Amino acid sequence: MDELIDACLAFIAEIEKTLWTNEPDESLLEIYHAAFRQMEHLIALKGRDSRHKFIIVIPVADRPQHLKSCLDSLLHLCRSFAYGGFSNHRYQKLAVIIADDSRDADNIARNKEMARHYGEQGIETLYLGASEQLDLMDALSEAEQSALSRILGNTDREAFHHKGPSITRNIAYLKLNEISKGDEKTLFYFIDSDQEFRVKVSTPDGDRNFYATNYFYYLDRIFSETDARILTGKVVGDPPVSPAVMAGNFLEDVICFLHRLAESGPSRPCQFHGARQQNGDEASYHDMAALFGFIPSKESYQYPCTLRGEHDNARCFSHFSSKLNRFFYGEHPTRKTYYRHEDIIAGIRPARTIYTGNYIFKPEGLKHFIPFATLKLRMAGPVLGRLIKSEIGDRFVSANLPMLHKRTVGTTGQSEFRPGISAAISTIDLSEEFERQFYGDVMLFTIEKLSGMGYPGLTPAHELIVAALESTHETMQQQYNKKRLVILEKLDILKAIVYDRKNWWNNSSEHTEAVNNFNRFMDNIAHNFGDNAYDLVNSSSNKTKRHAGIMEAITRYAEDDQAWAEMLARSGKRAQAFSA
Repeated sequence: MDELIDACLAFIAEIEKTLWTNEPDESLLEIYHAAFRQMEHLIALKGRDSRHKFIIVIPVADRPQHLKSCLDSLLHLCRSFAYGGFSNHRYQKLAVIIADDSRDADNIARNKEMARHYGEQGIETLYLGASEQLDLMDALSEAEQSALSRILGNTDREAFHHKGPSITRNIAYLKLNEISKGDEKTLFYFIDSDQEFRVKVSTPDGDRNFYATNYFYYLDRIFSETDARILTGKVVGDPPVSPAVMAGNFLEDVICFLHRLAESGPSRPCQFHGARQQNGDEASYHDMAALFGFIPSKESYQYPCTLRGEHDNARCFSHFSSKLNRFFYGEHPTRKTYYRHEDIIAGIRPARTIYTGNYIFKPEGLKHFIPFATLKLRMAGPVLGRLIKSEIGDRFVSANLPMLHKRTVGTTGQSEFRPGISAAISTIDLSEEFERQFYGDVMLFTIEKLSGMGYPGLTPAHELIVAALESTHETMQQQYNKKRLVILEKLDILKAIVYDRKNWWNNSSEHTEAVNNFNRFMDNIAHNFGDNAYDLVNSSSNKTKRHAGIMEAITRYAEDDQAWAEMLARSGKRAQAFSA
């Protein structure tokens, strides 16, 4: 039996090599899936399977369409690769926890129904809603709840929703600690509801999304064959950052798009096909990529038209215009990230950033709660990653196991729910998200400075923390304000092109709707990056409030860390006693 399994693995390796030599082929991909299913059948016949079990946790807040797509993709993945085998109407080495932070009663009901439905499809699914989360909180003593308030928030039963993904993840950790019993053959896998277990590939015929990665098989191998304790993947598809830090590069691409159209005319065949997308691994979508150690892109990116069949430039112009305002929900029409295959085991690297929508850890990793959760800042993952790296070094790794990231849903072109974004009929306001992004960056780079002083193992003197925070704030404020001026300069250029009466789209009423789409887009750029758009970023009173919260979080992190470790130990003992 072992020889047959080894033969399957050798065959799988050859298929994988062939699969990625050129473009992925659907028929070869099905053979790839079938080979894994055959291997799983042999393992089941053998009767001993000591591989890891996965508990997947999906925090969700009022995103039932996203959640359904995510769970559909998981079911498809299970049926394609069958990791762990299927018997007694269950996939044997997989369970899901839906950690619901929704407010809308209809969405809560839909999420509960999904837990039931996917349970019937063979995926053991636990619904962890508000009442279940409050039960976990109530199991803690009043002293524990008080000591952990900066990690778990409060227990206001009248408003126990939209607590934020960081707090929701930390509460889910309580449930994982309750059920794990320290089993080293269990892995906890956190993903976001707007992701799918697929990869995006750029082909000459357009973008394709494939079930081409056997995530569980490779994760089991990594955690079995290496010393990894925590692993992070990444995402392909839409960027993982806020539109607040992508507008400059997107405007550059839109300007380039219109220049090409103006020169070629409306009736020529669409010229935005065939060119392969540049790979976005260098964070080309980010306006301030250099801050994160990436080389900023100096070239505009060509829009890859997604229309099928014969069509002209005019139709492409109209179709592109309909996508423009999706940008404010995080979709990026010109700078998506694509999967680039490499040997997954050989490609394991030391990491420093957690992608909170795609990270996996052993039960011992529960001690690394999401820090500073009640501040509700963006960049929680990079901050957590820096703290983890300072403690476990190269046992914190990254691997080429990205998930497909889809910011918007096809029915509306918008996110179902996104904190910090308010959308009126035509105006999309990013001000709250902008503020959370700015102070998230301030927190991240302050932590980087402090880590050079031994933090978090050692807490620097108060005046050193203040100095680090103030200097970081000043640097980031200069960067943001400088980038805002660049964005407004590009907006003026874009307006000049759109309004130029010589350009063909201004000479026929058939293009009026598309031009109006461009106008709405430019109005939203002006609203979010205009003279008064940075009021929260530049506000001295808001700075005072934010700095007070950040200072408390930094200086009391050691207390939080100790209180969390003690709670986990006590909860573990209580669970063992109850089980006995």
